[in-house]
Amino acid sequence: MTLASCQNALFIITTAIYFMSTAGYILYLLVQKEKFQHAAFGLMCLGALVHAVTTGLNTWAMGTLPVHNLHQNLSIAALVLAVVFIVLKFKFNLKILGIFTAPLVLAMMAVAVVLPETQPAAESTLKGFWLVSHIILIFIGEAALALACGAGILYLLQERAIKEKKRGFFYKRLPSLDLLDSTSYSCLITGFTMLTMGLITGLVYAKSVWGRFWGWDPKEIWSAVTWLVYAAILHGRLTSGWRGQRSAIMTIVGFAVLVFTFLGVNLLIGGHHQVFTK
Repeated sequence: MTLASCQNALFIITTAIYFMSTAGYILYLLVQKEKFQHAAFGLMCLGALVHAVTTGLNTWAMGTLPVHNLHQNLSIAALVLAVVFIVLKFKFNLKILGIFTAPLVLAMMAVAVVLPETQPAAESTLKGFWLVSHIILIFIGEAALALACGAGILYLLQERAIKEKKRGFFYKRLPSLDLLDSTSYSCLITGFTMLTMGLITGLVYAKSVWGRFWGWDPKEIWSAVTWLVYAAILHGRLTSGWRGQRSAIMTIVGFAVLVFTFLGVNLLIGGHHQVFTK
């Protein structure tokens, strides 16, 4: 078996494991049996491990981090999201957040599976410490902000269930509003910090390669817009008392802007980052 066929097989296996994890979390949401949650989380950890091995083999074969096309970027984004979720699960023990994370990871992997993996151009500008740091920090930040969005969605569902005269489907299945809000806030802080560091390393990388920090590329502009949106959300929480429903809604809005910056700008507008989504 060649290295390429081994990588493809591992990629399919990883996607299948994430599918089983998603099914486990759906069962956990429906019947509230801990065995389903334990199984789903164990499968998420196994999927992340196999995924990391697959990514490591791809990195070794290419000699650089595999982020040269949309297939590879979605795969890396899914891996980082799974790993960040696992870390936060141990920190907050927010079991039900897997019902948001697992389907999102699976969706990214499913799209990556059907996308053709175009051959990356052998460009020296796609290698180096600052590029790798920029990419890793950005992906970690985006994963944490995705989980903040997930906690925000669960907050709104729980809040609505509490307000109903007959406690709804989600009332007994979701944790307290305080836990959801504090988890969302912690994810926001972590995500914003990583995003800021990622943008700074991106500026340094741009300077080292193109001789300038800023070039008014559409991706750069929308990255700045995204940063400002999240800065406004955190400012609102710290100075204007944004909590609960307002913060939850804003984290969802912020994530929508983030997704557009990650995919929409490259696919719809263009710019020199467009090469990474071919």
